[in-house]
Amino acid sequence: MINERICFPRVRVVDSDGSQLGIMSSQEAIAIARERELDLVLVSDKADPPVCKIIDYGKFRFEQEKKAREARKKQHTSDVKEVKMRYTIEEHDYNVCINRAERFLKAGDKVKATVTFRGREIQHSHLAEELLNRMANDLQAVAEVQQAPKQEGRNMIMFLAPKR
Repeated sequence: MINERICFPRVRVVDSDGSQLGIMSSQEAIAIARERELDLVLVSDKADPPVCKIIDYGKFRFEQEKKAREARKKQHTSDVKEVKMRYTIEEHDYNVCINRAERFLKAGDKVKATVTFRGREIQHSHLAEELLNRMANDLQAVAEVQQAPKQEGRNMIMFLAPKR
């Protein structure tokens, strides 16, 4: 709320440089702001009496929007990234999967490790579970197991979350 929209009878007024001007009627405060060719902006209506500041409203809004944009930039939503493999994976390919998962975890994302079975391979689900446990062990420096290896249809999955 600015200028005439402030309907409190008495307000605490703060100058543009941060110094206190004291408690006065809102009409007096508006008159002082107009004198300086600035606006009277309500900063906090929760205080008793409400706090108003004499500032340029356009500049104030710009600063608020700038702070909000910066806050949105720094905010990171964690995604779930997936690393797929088979239980017959070769050592080099396994290391590539480990490195990729580690990169995802360091970026703050969760990792879903999936081992897929084809045909009769599903009989060897214990080998897939050993592989996922080995992966959890290799990544224990940067990750914690969120969900232990679990079979779902023709896949065995495990979820890893970055360590805090």
